[in-house]
Amino acid sequence: MTGVAPIRAVVFDVGHVLYGWDIGALYEKLIPDRARRDWFLTHVVTAEWHFQHDRGRSVRETVPELIARYPAEAELIRAYAPRWLETITGPVPGMHELVAELDDAGVPLFAITNFSDEFWAMFRPTAPIFDRFRDVVVSGAEKLWKPEAPIYRLARQRFGLAAGEGLFVDDRIENVRAGKAEGFPGHHFTGVAPLRQRLVAEGLLR
Repeated sequence: MTGVAPIRAVVFDVGHVLYGWDIGALYEKLIPDRARRDWFLTHVVTAEWHFQHDRGRSVRETVPELIARYPAEAELIRAYAPRWLETITGPVPGMHELVAELDDAGVPLFAITNFSDEFWAMFRPTAPIFDRFRDVVVSGAEKLWKPEAPIYRLARQRFGLAAGEGLFVDDRIENVRAGKAEGFPGHHFTGVAPLRQRLVAEGLLR
């Protein structure tokens, strides 16, 4: 992309970049039998079912709908929302230290995340790393979704970044490509070491 400003900020995805996330981490505690648990995660509480919350649907709607489809699984389905924090598997190794380095170096930090607004309200108080961030665009709150273009346009406006100024870090290549098309140079996240190399190359870290 020509005619863009130099990179001066970093814009992070959250899931699988800053924090691990796995629905199975909750249901390992609730369904000891591996075969039954695999069936449940493949047919009942699936990632695809969850993602509608990231688009803005409420569990007040989606949980009764799912129970109506699988009434025998009602107790396990009802456990999902109140115990959702148990799907967070912890910080991605090395990433919180990297965020702290960037913040200490004065690099502006932002995030664009596909995340339910209800679950974000639960999660954010447990995640003080975001105290270092100037703003976070949450898909469920905005009813916008990566990799669709409007969420990136909103983020650029909210963050006050010109084209080229925000390095967008995401583990999904389709999100990286979509961000690039909307003025965010991208980094496909595969681990902390390659990201650190990129940040040094961009002059954001030494």
